[in-house]
Amino acid sequence: MSSVSETIVREYFELHEFLVRQHRKYIAQTKREEDDIDFFVLNPHPEKREGEQPFVLNSVDLPFIERAIVAVKGWHTETFSSARLASTPEIFRFVGTKVFQQAAQVFGENGSPLKILVIPALPQGEQARAESIAMLRSKGIDAVIPFRTMLADLVGKIEVNRNYQKSDLLQMIRILKTTTSSRSRSWNCSNQNAKSAKNY
Repeated sequence: MSSVSETIVREYFELHEFLVRQHRKYIAQTKREEDDIDFFVLNPHPEKREGEQPFVLNSVDLPFIERAIVAVKGWHTETFSSARLASTPEIFRFVGTKVFQQAAQVFGENGSPLKILVIPALPQGEQARAESIAMLRSKGIDAVIPFRTMLADLVGKIEVNRNYQKSDLLQMIRILKTTTSSRSRSWNCSNQNAKSAKNY
């Protein structure tokens, strides 16, 4: 599942014209702290933001991000409640001072990158959600992006009349959209025929 999750994240950032570098192509026998970093992303043409950056990012916020270190937590059946975060401290290893400083050198000396965590979901309740965000902030996370945001954006941007043969993920989304659209048209025609027969 981790490779699928990482593919979603890579395609999402590339679709928004980021340059994406995967931290490591192999899995080390002994997991180290820096292995929790999945991607370095760079926006070649960032826009200047007016106002404060939101903690929970949407696609409209991406143009204002210049560079970031991204960790992907593709636990798709989990909600990142404050209790879950407290019981899983390894989530925050990639923001450790030493690890972050070493990783930031990838970008040179042109400013500090954001630390972005890609998560399955935050709690729905207002108080529980606020508690999770407060804990994430306190651990050094600058922003989070839910997988739901990424998937919805990918689905919305994929065009059914294009062939995405260079990307298995995008091609699969295209096929699913085409199939769904065909079924919807078929369903509408069936309903119209049924109504016409009834009226007749």
